[in-house]
Amino acid sequence: MADGNTGFTGKKIFFLHPSVFTQNELIPELVQQEHEVYTAKDEDKLKKVLKKYPNSIVFASIDETLSSKKWEDWIRSIMDDAETKETKIGVLSNTNNTESRKIYLDTLKVPFGFIPIKLEKAKVIKTMLDILNAADAKGRRKYIRADTRGESMTTINVPNKTGFVTGEIRDISVVGLSCVFAQDPELDKNSLLPDIQMKLQSSLLKAEGIIFGSRMEGDDKVYVVVFSQKIDLAVKTKIRAYIQKNLQSKMDAELK
Repeated sequence: MADGNTGFTGKKIFFLHPSVFTQNELIPELVQQEHEVYTAKDEDKLKKVLKKYPNSIVFASIDETLSSKKWEDWIRSIMDDAETKETKIGVLSNTNNTESRKIYLDTLKVPFGFIPIKLEKAKVIKTMLDILNAADAKGRRKYIRADTRGESMTTINVPNKTGFVTGEIRDISVVGLSCVFAQDPELDKNSLLPDIQMKLQSSLLKAEGIIFGSRMEGDDKVYVVVFSQKIDLAVKTKIRAYIQKNLQSKMDAELK
């Protein structure tokens, strides 16, 4: 299935067999820059997913799991297959081995290069961001959003005249959310909510927001809340981390 909407939604970025450094240092930084990042630990299942999202980006950690020959064969198979040839591949390595560089850059000609991750962390991150920006990885999308419908532990409490009223978060990004309530709290457009309490699975977060508006979806009145400029940077960090975890869990189902 062609994924023809990447200009609006951005491109999916997969890290195949990521190293510990990649998982713990590199990926969180890219998530905080609003990139849509996933990990994959099965190259054959990832290839099937890439047929569904053919304009994706893959960074392969070639020191991990597979032999050199298997890495070369897998990358060649992605670049030669008509259904996945639009996938852009880059290589991550703990070494800057001349022979390896020649294989991936001169023979395989991976479009996103050979990136040594033994360099200083800041340099690696800058290199990655430069590559992704040049590839227009975000497209026209500015913020990653997670659809949270049906998740029982994703809730919002907003103040009203008698205390707090609890609702269900429908979707969320770092700039705002939409939500519904079992009993309509009758919130006015542009009204200030100074003490929003959000539960995102195990995270309890507080923020200030403004009612941007509301709409009807069937019998449900959906409120749209925009966070104010007072939102704490730590809260933003946790929202982005939650969104990445939410999206990864859905991708894991596709990777089965």
